[in-house]
Amino acid sequence: MPIQFTNTLSRSLETFIPRDPEGKLVRIYTCGPTVYSYAHIGNCRAYVFEDLLQRHLENRGYKVLRVLNLTDVDDKTIRNSRAAGVPLADFTAVYKQAFHDDLATLKIKSATYNPSATEPQYIAKMIEMIGDLLAKGIAYQADDRSVYFRLSKFPNYGKLAHLNLDELRPSGRIQNDEYEKENIGDFALWKAWDAEDGDVKWDSPWGPGRPGWHIECSAMAIALLGPELDIHCGGVDNIFPHHEAEIAQSESCTGKIFSKYWMHCTHLMVEGQKMSKSAGNFYTLRDLLEKGWTGREVRYALLSVNYLLPLNFTFEGLEAARKSLQRIDNWVSRVEELATQPADTTEWPSIVLFHQSLDHDLNISGALGHLFTLISETNVQMDSGLLTPAAASSLLKNWDSMNRVLALTKSVSEVPAEVLALVEERATARAAKNWPECDRLRDLILSNGWTVKDTKQGAALSQVPGS
Repeated sequence: MPIQFTNTLSRSLETFIPRDPEGKLVRIYTCGPTVYSYAHIGNCRAYVFEDLLQRHLENRGYKVLRVLNLTDVDDKTIRNSRAAGVPLADFTAVYKQAFHDDLATLKIKSATYNPSATEPQYIAKMIEMIGDLLAKGIAYQADDRSVYFRLSKFPNYGKLAHLNLDELRPSGRIQNDEYEKENIGDFALWKAWDAEDGDVKWDSPWGPGRPGWHIECSAMAIALLGPELDIHCGGVDNIFPHHEAEIAQSESCTGKIFSKYWMHCTHLMVEGQKMSKSAGNFYTLRDLLEKGWTGREVRYALLSVNYLLPLNFTFEGLEAARKSLQRIDNWVSRVEELATQPADTTEWPSIVLFHQSLDHDLNISGALGHLFTLISETNVQMDSGLLTPAAASSLLKNWDSMNRVLALTKSVSEVPAEVLALVEERATARAAKNWPECDRLRDLILSNGWTVKDTKQGAALSQVPGS
């Protein structure tokens, strides 16, 4: 079964065929955050979706080169750094580290490249591309000294968002002192320095200033992945104007199709409403961790709905994620305890269907359905003594393949240090056959929200639902 994705460009389901002549290498550009604050859970949904995409492609044998950029210069970063009285680089460094911490908490794989827009080699690439566009007459310098992209020179503008360029033209006169551009749709490639920018500026052939947001991504993508990408990802809010502008300026520079496939995830709602601070439903990942939820519970909740469908993020949904993970943990523990012999060749249809579901436009709901069918079937087999140790070992190998995509297994680092210390104490008491002490420590572990079960592989911990 071929891998198929919905391509925003065609609005249709297409078979995925990478540009690589050998069909093994996939180049993906994923729009990262603007580092002026902590990432919110709506942002996190996009990064979890992109992580699932990468993991599935890798599990299917592809080598993925992925860029996840950091926008560390724009109006917001400059404004907030000046308000804080902190140099731009120092201000954004805090949120860059926080973002990487969030990715680790959500078990999102590190990208191949994490460029920042202000790195000298990318500023140089931006200036080079803008110079090329000016030389071709596709860009112009306006009276305000900023450089703009001339939309009238790119007839295909609007092909990603399926917009008619004529609909973007101004109706009626716009006074020069209110609007400096030739066309209301023209966007800035280079913003001329003004006093509001403070000391944030770079020299260019057109005077001091800073790059526009759109050219930053094009320059970083082309510098690291070349002029032709396989997949470009982001949220639906990036389609227009950001990704539309990326296409226009990139293809005008290179003469090549910028990205073969475009994939966008739909908005996240919170308790049925648009997330906003005024509505009191605005959450960062850190907010949820402070409320007692874990990174993998949040990951499961963000992962469990197909990227093309709206996701209604609720605390009931987090509770359901916790229970689902508990069910997975208990099942894995049972299988591990039984798997005492080398794996045999037992096969389960649900495992094949799991991977095929993801082949079909990352159908995660279907994939999870097949996983829980597998759990139910094999639990019955273990209850009745029909699952052999060799078959259990085979099942574990297949689970590892599934979990390479899902990344849902609890890591030791998620167990509190005090609980791990109690488990070690109990292991010592158990070795000394001090059963009363074992019981006391087991109860103490339980009071901390964890159950401990003795298996042939050692003590197995499970978190009590709701703790």
